[in-house]
Amino acid sequence: MHVHALRGIATGVAVLAALAAGSPARAQEAPTLYLQSGAGEREAYAATVGLTWPWTSWSWALGSGVVRGQWDGYLGNWSSRPQASPRRNTLVLGLGPSLRWRGAAGQSPWFVELGTGVSWFSRHYRNGSDAFGSRVNFSSHLGLGRNFGPQRAHELSLRIQHSSNAGLQEPNPGENFLLLRYAHVF
Repeated sequence: MHVHALRGIATGVAVLAALAAGSPARAQEAPTLYLQSGAGEREAYAATVGLTWPWTSWSWALGSGVVRGQWDGYLGNWSSRPQASPRRNTLVLGLGPSLRWRGAAGQSPWFVELGTGVSWFSRHYRNGSDAFGSRVNFSSHLGLGRNFGPQRAHELSLRIQHSSNAGLQEPNPGENFLLLRYAHVF
């Protein structure tokens, strides 16, 4: 990973830790608009804008918390450096479900998230000597985040994401990203 990306991610982790002080509970999940950015392997970078909207009639008690679902739709750009070539941008359009667990009977500002989805790439993604065999790919992620501010309308999360074509077409090297997401409830 690039040194500047690592510094940005470290800053994001520090901000998450600083937000550990309590904030008032938000009654229910609400749609959000988000910006997300991060770094992958071999000088790969991702920048995304997206929307999430909750499944309003579904929740599941799990342990001391509650699991709720949401849809995540996004438009992003992956920047990579194919072997012996200048930097290359690939447009990514995706949609998928995520499950989010919050402790304290669903009232905790902290959450853990797990999700997957399908994405369409504007061209075959290439990085270094690796290339994806298809333009339709799948992404899965694991994230840790926290809501903060008045009515917990702001959200920061740190996510690990893996994308590949799930072996549907060769080659299938995959790409892994470490991402920082800021979301705002509207």
